[in-house]
Amino acid sequence: MGKGSIYKNEGKRHITQHYDHYLKMFDFNIEQIYVDTSYGETHILVAGPPEGKPIFIFQGGNCINPMTLSWFLPLIDKYRIYAPDTIGHPGYSSERRISAKDHSFAQWIKELMDYFHIDRSAFVGPSYGAGIILRLATFMPDKIDCSILVSPAGIRLGSKMRMIKDILLPLVLFNRTSSQKYLNKITDAMSNNSMREMDKNIIGDVFKYTRLEQDMPKLTTKEELSHYSAPTLIIAGKRDIFFPESKLNKAAREIIPNLIAYKTYDMGHFPSEEYLVKINHDIVEFLKDHY
Repeated sequence: MGKGSIYKNEGKRHITQHYDHYLKMFDFNIEQIYVDTSYGETHILVAGPPEGKPIFIFQGGNCINPMTLSWFLPLIDKYRIYAPDTIGHPGYSSERRISAKDHSFAQWIKELMDYFHIDRSAFVGPSYGAGIILRLATFMPDKIDCSILVSPAGIRLGSKMRMIKDILLPLVLFNRTSSQKYLNKITDAMSNNSMREMDKNIIGDVFKYTRLEQDMPKLTTKEELSHYSAPTLIIAGKRDIFFPESKLNKAAREIIPNLIAYKTYDMGHFPSEEYLVKINHDIVEFLKDHY
């Protein structure tokens, strides 16, 4: 899709410094592996017991992989976690953007799975990462044993007017002024006033130093998922500015054939620490029953 770097000026150095700092905070061993794919080199974080069942975790859009991975740390005790840096997003993978509207992400995931000799897996994805999983469910549903979609892209969008008012306009002003006031407006809208200070700074640098991915994953249709039968859990936020529970609920139930559970919390797009505890409890229980 796009050519050239996704970073501005010294952007890559700033973003990878955040990335490395995040990794140092984790108190478990992480392997960093590079895999060549048809779409470019992919950097993957691998953790958890080697004998554990595999789970692929995909990062949210326009953020960094360790930030998303930090939301799901309770899974690392039992499962073998594979967390790729999404191609074309901030991190160490190739900067070449690929389409989230066709089969490209499904083929990319298959190549990663083939590298690790994994035929089927469980999948976890927040936001853009969930949209990627829905592309796999569309084109290669047999690869999915079960899936967990958190505040998912790829089903329905929230109010465009609200996104313009609470995200886009403050973003324009932040890019012009670098004022913390405008960054706070954006991150408060994204997290319902609960974003960690460290994550706020990272998001600010992503805004400042990268060319943002502006295309959302394709909105998935019922027909596309007609061959997808894996057990699925959706976790949605009532105050999610991008994909609010009120818009997702009916659509998700219509298009996903085996939607086992649909959990709703009074949270924003970025969950607070309190909600992460509840989300991980839901995920662990779901995996016990369906994986």
